[in-house]
Amino acid sequence: MTRAGEAAMVRASVKDCPVPFPNIDPIAFAIGPIAIRWYALAYLVGTLLGAAYGYRMLSKQHLWHRGHPPFPAKDIWDFAFWTMLAIVIGGRLGYVLFYNLPYYLQNPIEIINTLDGGMSFHGGMLGLALAAILFSRSKGGNWLSSLDLIASVATIGIFLGRIANFINGELYGAPASVPWAVIFPTDPMQVPRHPSQLYEAALEGLLLFLVIRIATHVFYALRKPGLVAGIFAIGYSLARILVEFVRLPDAHIGYLYGGWLTQGQLLSLPILLGGIILVAYAATRRENPLRP
Repeated sequence: MTRAGEAAMVRASVKDCPVPFPNIDPIAFAIGPIAIRWYALAYLVGTLLGAAYGYRMLSKQHLWHRGHPPFPAKDIWDFAFWTMLAIVIGGRLGYVLFYNLPYYLQNPIEIINTLDGGMSFHGGMLGLALAAILFSRSKGGNWLSSLDLIASVATIGIFLGRIANFINGELYGAPASVPWAVIFPTDPMQVPRHPSQLYEAALEGLLLFLVIRIATHVFYALRKPGLVAGIFAIGYSLARILVEFVRLPDAHIGYLYGGWLTQGQLLSLPILLGGIILVAYAATRRENPLRP
């Protein structure tokens, strides 16, 4: 079926299924000529809440391998500054490299222009992991445990970021006739669509947070360095791959194969593999009795 035919079929059921899009301005507030967007607030608040949650976890030494967190709790705010820079730089460079490299090679000055969006979660994740490794090593801590810390708090930012995507009316899903379908004001076709941002907020954010919380506080998974990071990587990648089946791919990329394979799914596969390796390593790793 052509795109126009699919749109016509879905439009015919508009009166039965769409949920009204909430009338929320993408700009949270403005101070003179400076506009503060919900998306920027999601980054900031996600980092602050993640740091506060991380502080509490670092303070509970019994949760960690041999009672040693990756670095002292008092250093969490310095770590938050590192991670904020890593997310922004990694996310932007990831988008440039993974999603639109030919354009940015021709227009290099546009690499620093983020006013029109263009951030890659996978790039931000790589930047975040690198920052965690370097910071924990500078403090003499276990870098695998620092990845576990990031995995424990990252879902907070993911949840808020996907809510901000929904408010912006971006990264929406394919046409749908489900009762909770939404007509996004930014959609030129104006047909009901899957609110894929909310699916990701629920799966990659809320559900994964609860799974990891149970792992860290009930099963003491932080005592096996790398295990929580592996759980996060597996959970995130599976959720992302699943949602991508109903999320509309970037228009300038489209589907990579067979009308279903997306760039997001492809980029999630190495994360899934890395998560499996981390879980297997943490579960089978033997302690060195000579190591303090």
